[in-house]
Amino acid sequence: MPLKNLKTENENLLLIERILYAKRYSLALDKTRCVGCDICKTVCPREAIEIKKIPKKDPQKTQRPILNINEQKCSYCGMCEPICPFNAIEVRVNQKHVVPVLEKESFPQFIREIEIDSAKCDVGCMDCEEACPLSLITVAVLTPDGRKISPKEAKSVPNKESFKVQVDIKRELCPCCKICEVKCPKDAIHVNKLMHGILRINLEKCPTGCQDCLDVCPIPDALYLGGNDRKVHPKDAFCVFCGVCKVVCPVGDALILERKMINHTPVKSGAWNKALEKLASTKDYSKEAKIKGLTKVKKMVEKRIMLKEVS
Repeated sequence: MPLKNLKTENENLLLIERILYAKRYSLALDKTRCVGCDICKTVCPREAIEIKKIPKKDPQKTQRPILNINEQKCSYCGMCEPICPFNAIEVRVNQKHVVPVLEKESFPQFIREIEIDSAKCDVGCMDCEEACPLSLITVAVLTPDGRKISPKEAKSVPNKESFKVQVDIKRELCPCCKICEVKCPKDAIHVNKLMHGILRINLEKCPTGCQDCLDVCPIPDALYLGGNDRKVHPKDAFCVFCGVCKVVCPVGDALILERKMINHTPVKSGAWNKALEKLASTKDYSKEAKIKGLTKVKKMVEKRIMLKEVS
């Protein structure tokens, strides 16, 4: 039995804690990173996460939903941390960053495949930094004497041939929207999306002039307001399939969001199977389960062949 359950909250942080005799569990939600999507709520096995929509006051823009975590229900399993595309949640045990489901290898992690070839970049170019909707990219220029200057400074310096461009991305926070890749004029960045899927809008049900989903979308280029019909249209290429658009949509079935594939580390787990079944459509969950089954059979056959060769 817990000795004490604690909950503290301010404008930027929600912190819940469970204090036992020998252990102290904590879960912190960084509100500055959280976009109010429903992914963590969807996978939570204890239904400890709630999403609160903020009532809209005209003519204000729609605000992102706020997450609330029930400190009585939370088991501190950590499923919510690795599945958050924005890395807004952190679980600790005795003040150390520990994710129990990852330690037990019962839950996967996202694979963030981001490749940068800075040698292709032009000195002075800041297109990727300026394009990043979450300000996760920093471009700097290294001079021959080891100084680091800004691209703007480098533009005014003659004889830039010996300068080197350095592009840094906060990978652990990146939802892999691919905007930097598309905006790069030199094909220096390649990004594989964390989640692939389909985002469709039923224009017959979408209210004319409504842009609630557009207001809350963390990736502005993923949605746009049509000039003629005054309705929101999607761009699947940039969507990260977080689902916050669907959370705030005033007409529930006007938005159709399907997650087809999640780029994650290999795992054999009933807990992940249940989570995946909730996150993806039944058809796509079945596909992954089938692939896992075939992979397992392949490994068994390979093992038998190796044993025969040894004997």
